[in-house]
Amino acid sequence: MNNELYQYYVIDRVHRGLRSDWKEDLASAFAAEGLSPEERMVRRFEMACKKESPAIHPLEKIVLRRTIRKLPDILTEKEWKEIRKDHYVHELGYVSNLSPDYEKTIAQGLLARRENATPAQKRVIDALIDLCDRYQAEAKRMGRNDLVEIFDRVPRYGARNFREALQFFRILHFSLWLEGDYHNTVGRFDQYMYPYFKKDMDAGVYTKESALELVEDFFLSFNKDSDLYVGVQQGDNGQSMVLGGRLADGSEGFNPLSELCLLASRNLKLIDPKINLRVNKNTPIELYDMGTELTKVGLGFPQYSNDDVVIDGLTKLGYDYQDAVNYVVAACWEFIIPGVGNDIANIGAVNFPKLVDEVLRAYLPTGGDFEGLLEAVRAAIKVECERQMATIKNVWFLPSPMMDLLRDAKKYNNFGLHGCGIASAADALAAVKEYVFDKKTVTPDRLFAALDTDYANDPELLHLLRYEAPKMGRNDDRADKMGGMILDAFADALEGKKNDLGGVWRAGTGTAMFYLWHARDLKATADGRRAGEPFGTNYSPNLFTEIPGPLSDIESFTKQNLARTINGGPLTLEFAAGIFNRPDSIRKVAQLIQHFVARGGHQLQLNAVNLEAMKDAQAHPERYQQLVVRIWGWSAYFVELDRDFQNHVMARQEYTV
Repeated sequence: MNNELYQYYVIDRVHRGLRSDWKEDLASAFAAEGLSPEERMVRRFEMACKKESPAIHPLEKIVLRRTIRKLPDILTEKEWKEIRKDHYVHELGYVSNLSPDYEKTIAQGLLARRENATPAQKRVIDALIDLCDRYQAEAKRMGRNDLVEIFDRVPRYGARNFREALQFFRILHFSLWLEGDYHNTVGRFDQYMYPYFKKDMDAGVYTKESALELVEDFFLSFNKDSDLYVGVQQGDNGQSMVLGGRLADGSEGFNPLSELCLLASRNLKLIDPKINLRVNKNTPIELYDMGTELTKVGLGFPQYSNDDVVIDGLTKLGYDYQDAVNYVVAACWEFIIPGVGNDIANIGAVNFPKLVDEVLRAYLPTGGDFEGLLEAVRAAIKVECERQMATIKNVWFLPSPMMDLLRDAKKYNNFGLHGCGIASAADALAAVKEYVFDKKTVTPDRLFAALDTDYANDPELLHLLRYEAPKMGRNDDRADKMGGMILDAFADALEGKKNDLGGVWRAGTGTAMFYLWHARDLKATADGRRAGEPFGTNYSPNLFTEIPGPLSDIESFTKQNLARTINGGPLTLEFAAGIFNRPDSIRKVAQLIQHFVARGGHQLQLNAVNLEAMKDAQAHPERYQQLVVRIWGWSAYFVELDRDFQNHVMARQEYTV
């Protein structure tokens, strides 16, 4: 690692102070001209490329960084309002959460791609090449002949070696952000970059140490502008990199470059790129050891995805095997296909605790049996899914010429729904079965009175439901079966349904930010949750559930048929950072991950956390600028998070092994 570069970009962040604001009101000007959305996107990109000032640190090997801050919008508020009258506008209305085909363009060059490009794409190519020419001129002025030579080749022509390929990727990735696209993912980096890496290693161009230094320089580039790429919170930027995984011929894709990426991430300790590791039932324990060494440094990655479950689930949803085996992870954990995917994997979310609460209030006074209650829950899930599917019609996005250039087709147009509060809903049903139906020690009237007062009138019932009732995470079939029922009902409600783009609907176990948002306005629930109390993140237990240990947690959350809810959404395990001081801890955690995969778990993320450090960081944020935590599918600097996100991380149960 180059310490001077690290100090400049990460610690001192000098480059951020060199940026300028773009103050023009493009939206009003474009509206006055009556320009089409595509023309507006192209013009802004051309203007942005001209406004960018080439900036090169004397020691960096991979260049391009933003010198202008926020891009001005290209539509007025009035125009957005008119569009929303007739369309469903997802999030910001800009293309996001996709995985481009970097490989083809890196191999062929932009001039070759220009031959069959649309007029709009030709203009963005020309603007991007012009920006790179100005970078070359700056490199020449600085005497950086290495960069001059690289820009002689890329991006006009295909890369010939590893460094050219890395620089070409940086140019393309940079251009997507400059276009206004967001949550721009990295894809299977170790697969499309490996031929360049192997060729140079075989030729003796690099030693392992010098190759690692280059990869670290490249990784640093993801963090230069990441403060400009804000999602729900700082750090939610979607720069997800996938390593390893099955190849189309059935062989294993983990290679020496994959290992180098794990090592670079471990050395740099930065939140980007966000590392995802594809594994399967035959993955050797040594690979889990490597992953756990990265977990140990406290970045919240790698996140693990189980090929055995994911590929099977995707093919059952209609993905061709050749595409399914090439899956990557979107911004957080949604499974998408690079190069041909146009899925909107986070288009909505179902609030399961709210649905269960509504069903309990309507059904229990009827005196029906428990099977009738479950049927009512299934029906409610179906109705809610149908309501959301009916609402999400005529989806509209701004055109994205650069993103479209990096995709062969829009082959898959599937929509994904998150499943929020699964454990909370399952625990509520298990508690009602146990105490209202089976033991008959709690009447419906008593339950509703407690819920309506946030348990203030009945602390005894609060203790019973919160701490003694069956819970997911404790390896208790009474609760775990309810979780499986909810997931099956969710998948059943979406099965066979088509969206208006001709794609299917995908059920998932993720929550995104809804574990806070859905819970804020929900009163107390029958699992012992208090009013407004957050749900567990993604596919994880309630925060207040007292769990014996990580093995119990894993066994609870791998009993279900997860191939049917394959939109993504991991089980999250929090480990006390101090456990990694023991010599046997790496292998023990690795074995837990291996056990999760062997049992058919679909996705897993792990955090190494220090509760005392987080408490002190809230009081003294200036001392903890580099403290990293895992949120719901991405990692962030703790002190840059809003307090409610900080508190949620601190409330999660820490495990030891």
